[in-house]
Amino acid sequence: MARMTEPRFESVVDRQIRLAAERGEFDDLPGAGKPLPNWGGQDDELWWIKDYLRREGLTSEAMLPTSLRLAREVERLPERVRAMLSEQVVREAVADLNERIAAYAHTPSPPYVAVKPVDPDDAVAHWRAAHEQPPAPPEDPPSAAQRRGWRGLLRRRG
Repeated sequence: MARMTEPRFESVVDRQIRLAAERGEFDDLPGAGKPLPNWGGQDDELWWIKDYLRREGLTSEAMLPTSLRLAREVERLPERVRAMLSEQVVREAVADLNERIAAYAHTPSPPYVAVKPVDPDDAVAHWRAAHEQPPAPPEDPPSAAQRRGWRGLLRRRG
């Protein structure tokens, strides 16, 4: 008795891939039949994600959920503020961060971390404190020998 095979369901995407392979569009692709680059037989399951982040110049922070990424930005804001060039730049950076915090607050997603907006005046105060010129230490009055200078040295010898 002949065994009947069930009809196979093929999605639109699967069909397009099958037809392209039949036409030979995947022949002679660079790297065909070769191991994946940079894999090297590592046991790390996330090697390809780490490689992607390295290639794109991203840090692993890009993969954090929005709430954690925003909380980390708020935490690091004081050190970022020190490097900014003006009060206006500080206020713009805080406004941008607060807009993103407000957008997250309207549609939060897990993990739910309370992220409060940053007070721009506090950030500017940190910036001012970092950019204040420390007062110059008072100079000691010159000694009698320093006041005489070279002339005093020459007189003693002569």
